[in-house]
Parts: sequence; C-alpha cells; structure tokens
Amino acid sequence: MGKIVKDVLHAVGKIRGGVHVQHHKNTAECELVRVPSPQKVIIPMQMHIGAPCVPVVNVGDTVSVGQCIGDTTAFVSAPIHASISGTVTAIGNIKLANGNISSAVTIESDGEMRQFEGIEPPHIETKEDLIEAVHRSGLVGLGGAGFPTHVKLRFPDGKIDTLIVNAAECEPYITVDYRECIENSWDILSGIKILKEIFNIPNVVIAVEKNKPKAIEILSKIAAQEEHGKDEIKVMKLDAVYPQGAEKVMIYSATGRKVPPGKLPSDVGCVVMNVASVAFIARYIKTGKPLVSRSLTVDGSAVSEPANVRVPIGMNVGEVIDFCGGFKVPPYKIITGGPMMGLAVINTDIPVMKQNNAILAFSQKDGMKKETDCIACGRCAAACPLSLRPGVITTIAKTGDADRLKSVGADVCMECGSCAFSCPAGRPLVQNMRLAKTIIREAAKK
Repeated sequence: MGKIVKDVLHAVGKIRGGVHVQHHKNTAECELVRVPSPQKVIIPMQMHIGAPCVPVVNVGDTVSVGQCIGDTTAFVSAPIHASISGTVTAIGNIKLANGNISSAVTIESDGEMRQFEGIEPPHIETKEDLIEAVHRSGLVGLGGAGFPTHVKLRFPDGKIDTLIVNAAECEPYITVDYRECIENSWDILSGIKILKEIFNIPNVVIAVEKNKPKAIEILSKIAAQEEHGKDEIKVMKLDAVYPQGAEKVMIYSATGRKVPPGKLPSDVGCVVMNVASVAFIARYIKTGKPLVSRSLTVDGSAVSEPANVRVPIGMNVGEVIDFCGGFKVPPYKIITGGPMMGLAVINTDIPVMKQNNAILAFSQKDGMKKETDCIACGRCAAACPLSLRPGVITTIAKTGDADRLKSVGADVCMECGSCAFSCPAGRPLVQNMRLAKTIIREAAKK
C-alpha cells in the first residue's frame, strides 16, 4: 500500500439496496470538548446486550472514578464503573430510553474526580489475558449496538483472517467516529496492532465512507508506515450509502463475503469492531482506566450550539444539551442515537449510557411524515440491504403468525430503517419489523 490517498482500496462488494440520506455532518470540524464533571450521575446496570449487572456498592459508600460499581458472572455482560468520585446516595430502578426498567446507582459528586487507586495497566501476554482485560474494562460496542466486546473476541484460534475496523459512520449528523480518526489516529493504529498481534490476524481493513477524505488521508499515512505492517493494514474507501456501517453489509463491502442468516461474522473469517472501540483498547492497555466516559454528537435543528462532547457515563442528557446552549426552539423530537436507528425519548431526564453516540433534537419542521395507506410501490423492498419484503412482513405481523414471519425472514432484519425512510406513505415499518421479531421470539419460548 502506498503512502498517498490515491492508493486507498475501494470496496470489494457493492451494497444491495440502501438509501442515500442527507449527511448533515454539521459538527465534522468541531473538536471534542470535555464537559465539566456534573453534580450527580445515575448509572444504569443495563448498558449492554445481555444480562444486566448487579450493584456491588451500597448507599453511603464512597467511590472513585474507575471503581467497579456493578458486575455479574453472566457470560454476555460487561462490568460497570463509577464515572465520577463521590458518595452513593441511591440504588433503585429507573426507566431507560427504550422503556425497559433497570436498576441504577446514583452518585453525588465530591468535586474531586479522584481516580480509583486500584487502576493499573493490565499485563498482556496471551489472547486470554487480552480478552479478560477487555472484559474488566467494561467495553461494549461504541458504535451503538452495545454488544460486550470481550464476547466478540472469543473466537477459536485461526478462525479469523480479517479484522474490519468500522469507521463508516453512515448515520446522518453523527461525527464522533470521524473525530476519533482525526484526533486519535495513533490510538486507532495502536489498538489494531495489539489485536492483530495477539490474535494473529493476518489482514486488517479500516473501512471509511468516501465523504470523509481527511480521515482517509490521516489513517492512510499512518497505516503506510513500516512499524504497523504496511502490507497488512489497509484503508478502504466505501460508497457513502446507508446502511454501509451495518456489520453484515460492511463485511460484504470489505471482503465480498456474505454472512448467512443465523451465522456470525466469525463464520466467514471476519471480526468487525467500531473504530472508537479499537482506540479505547489501546488507551486501556496503556492506562488501565476502564470505560467511564464517551464521546457524543449533540446536534439537530432545535439545538443552539451543536458540538462533539466527551461526557461521564450517567450524566443527565438534559445537562449535556444545556452545555451545548440548550434549545433554540422547542424540540418536536429528541433522539438518543442517529435519526435512522436511534430511540425517540419523551424527555431529557435520562442518563447517557455506554452505547449512546449522539443526542439529537429537532424542531417541528423536521417532524415525521404523516402516515397514509400503502400504495404497494415496492420501494421498501428495493431499499432493504437484506432483500426482505417489509410490506409483506408488516401484513403478516398483524396476524401474529410466527411461523410465516420466520419463513419470510423477519428474524434477520437489522432494523436499519431504510424501508421506513424510503416509504412514501410514511408507514412505521421499522416498528412493525421489531414487532415481527418479538412475535417470533415469544413463540420460541412456548
């Protein structure tokens, strides 16, 4: 691989379907700003796919930044740590953005942001050492999925030949991964080197959408340097088509391999990791400081001063918006995450969680389409990257027939929202797809 951008690789596979969304990368040139420590954080014990953690502290305990406050012996889970220093003032249930109820630990700040004395860099010699270190760090997928990273890394020796670093960031508005590439490129390459050497992965692809030329240039120059293995770490330029950053879509774009329904990326020799997750691993190996804060894009037509910010996990969403100047007009819709796959919330009195990569607030002029009758135009099916027929699945979901839903592939939907975006009738197709998957899951329990 050469040292200039013209030598960047182009995608191997061309995405099926998808939609061309307006990018709205308004904060692309906004450097990350660290938000001052809040007076209080409320840290949920359910911030990942899998089993929730159980609080391991009590009301009245004094805690420090990086101290474990929630854990479990369940396999698919990740420990949770204090993001500020202070006193535990409450342990109780809260409602999350998705409507689920979770136990949560409330910490009142002492204003010191005192680091936990037990923090030290992990000793890494073997694959097992690294997996356990990633587990103890509390890392989950920072691109929004929230899947515990240590579980993703538990693949058999020799099964993975390609690590794909996902820097596509195809959702509109969100730019924190782009800023990670610009501001912390050496951490990204260091994290890649650690993963590559420990797991003996021969090939690495850093996949970036072509609407981010500065990120492509910076990563290409670093990857081309001899000490990182210039023939084995490649930067790939992807078409700027949503949902290019979806795991199975990215694998096909980067390698031409298709992940069969019900199978995992490891079954086709790949592991996909978000670019911020890879950079975090490098920093954790150096410092031993677990995941206690994360980067967010705050944007939307109702936000006074859009920005990229670094905030303690558990900080109140409303306080984060206030840091960005508050609302310039009354918000019509507030979303945690991107506009395509994020969750609409009824108020801002909720905590920032590990998997949140954006807070978006929109005025009424950006409201939803008014729903009308389906005109059977087929645009939803044409837009689906997985060749599903959302209109048909929606009709079957209303009957509650789990067997028929499974036969038409409803359970493989990745809820990307391309169908709803392309629907001229404004039908809530993603919600219906989620309903279909719920029907299938509930039927399987009987």
